[in-house]
Amino acid sequence: MWYPRLVLGAALLPLALLVVRDVPAHLLDPPVPEAAGPADPYTAPQPAVVSRKAWRADESLVREEASYTGPVSAVFVHHTGHPNAYDCSDVPRMLQALEADHIEGQGWDDIGYNFVVDKCGTIYEGRGGGIGRPVYGAHTKGFNRNSVGVAALGTFGAGQEVPRAVIEAIAEVAAWKLRPGADPQGRVRLVSTNDESRYDKGEAATFDVISGHRDSHQTDCPGQALYERLPEIREETTRLRDLDH
Repeated sequence: MWYPRLVLGAALLPLALLVVRDVPAHLLDPPVPEAAGPADPYTAPQPAVVSRKAWRADESLVREEASYTGPVSAVFVHHTGHPNAYDCSDVPRMLQALEADHIEGQGWDDIGYNFVVDKCGTIYEGRGGGIGRPVYGAHTKGFNRNSVGVAALGTFGAGQEVPRAVIEAIAEVAAWKLRPGADPQGRVRLVSTNDESRYDKGEAATFDVISGHRDSHQTDCPGQALYERLPEIREETTRLRDLDH
């Protein structure tokens, strides 16, 4: 969960304070060598994804080339902490500001999330490296290996509305990205690569295949309202993968 300062036109949108424990530390996780070839076939088709080129990411800001991990065994769901009253037509500018804040403001190498979805259900490429490849993210410190991070643009604390379009978009990414044979409603064992999560480096942890950021860290991300909708995301992901059989 990141909290960038975002300027739309002349207005400065108020955001929550940065939670230090949530800061991604991609450089602290051991890099994973690039895969020799493309990722394994997925069990659901690729959804429509707005590319970095389309939302005009500034590639000159990116500090390191992408690295890659193995087939995706887990999906971690986040929210970005933005106010929910944005217009979906403003999302490309919001992502440009997010990129600048992550890299120039926070000193990271690129956007941490692999994908970002907006309240209209549009899916955006986040971190660079190729949407069809298993890009090593910086979204869930200690558990970036063999996982993908999907962030919902907005704030989803208790009592906040979670649009159905957000549920469906996250499920589309999960159904596409999870490795063949992964059960969206099952559990997965991951080994921590960093002491700053809930688990010490080298400690094994068991998560839902589709989990919230709070399951691995001391944070309320992805917000209580979105966290409570994770069972729906798992069900929708299962449905989408079953359609392809």
